[in-house]
Amino acid sequence: MGSSITYRRDRSAGPAGVRIRRAVARDAKRLTRLVTTSRAYGGPYAPMVAGYRVGPDYIEAHRVFAAVGEGEGEGVLGFYALVVSPPELDLMFVGDDAQGLGIGRLLIAHLRDEARRAGLSDVRVVAHPPAEGFYRSVGAERTGTVAASPPAVMWDRPEMTLAVGSP
Repeated sequence: MGSSITYRRDRSAGPAGVRIRRAVARDAKRLTRLVTTSRAYGGPYAPMVAGYRVGPDYIEAHRVFAAVGEGEGEGVLGFYALVVSPPELDLMFVGDDAQGLGIGRLLIAHLRDEARRAGLSDVRVVAHPPAEGFYRSVGAERTGTVAASPPAVMWDRPEMTLAVGSP
């Protein structure tokens, strides 16, 4: 169901490389920590991730991939979860310390490869409002708005489609 692919970037843009691998059950606590400690979900967005848990069962049931540094002892820098039916990016987080290094773009490139292997032509993305600009920058097109669903989600969210072909 996917392989370990190494995506390399220009050294001047950050770390020499990042390996993207299939997440495993033992990653659950690290992935949960990325979600619950994300600065993007502070303030009014905090209720969305309060008590959120990425469990081993979720990791085993979905196509979850983690970006990890190539060096020994490197931690998880970010991750995404792809749901194949119906096609949707369920989760995508990049650690606060890894923001701005191109990790998100590497995850999107991997997502596109994985979606193509699954025979998908596009993937639905319901974005955290502050992340809309990022998704648009990688080629997602706005298709609508998903209405708030209190009490956890108190704001409307942009709904987009990400083509899995070339951006």
